[in-house]
Amino acid sequence: MQSTAADGRKGERYMKRMVSVLVLSLMAGVSGSLPAGAQSSSPPVKGMANTVGLYVYPKNSQSATQQLTDESQCYTNAKTQTGYDPNATTTAPAPKKDDSKSKDDHDMAKGAARGAIISGATGGDAAAGARRGAIIGGIKEKRKEKQQTEQAQKQADATKTTPQPLDNFKRSMSACLDARGYSVK
Repeated sequence: MQSTAADGRKGERYMKRMVSVLVLSLMAGVSGSLPAGAQSSSPPVKGMANTVGLYVYPKNSQSATQQLTDESQCYTNAKTQTGYDPNATTTAPAPKKDDSKSKDDHDMAKGAARGAIISGATGGDAAAGARRGAIIGGIKEKRKEKQQTEQAQKQADATKTTPQPLDNFKRSMSACLDARGYSVK
């Protein structure tokens, strides 16, 4: 019975070796069939396209250096075509402090002064002229504010209907990179 147990252990060792050899040969076969880019896990290339939120993948096994060169050339091309540079820094106008209460008071005071001057100059009651002038000054200011609000709304509506410059820039850059054999997302 000992010989059967010894034979069983030999067979077990033999099977383990065969399985190991089979696994190693399968791994070698799989790694040999993978494309060159899939074997090495190199970090993705972060070029000019990444700065505007585009993800670029080479379709024709382009090198990282070639991809950076193509991205730079397409970036310049898109900038020329669209007239927009996403990296250009622009400063927004400083926000206007809108102290509407003092603004209204100022306009009413100007109206009151005009009313008092006109009434006083024509021989009328200066106080009544000041009251009328203050009312008229307040009305004029409200009309001016309403016009400004309407104009700002028209401008906001106009910008909503026209495509944004960054979108045009991304489309131009994507088309250029696509023509050079890259997948752009």
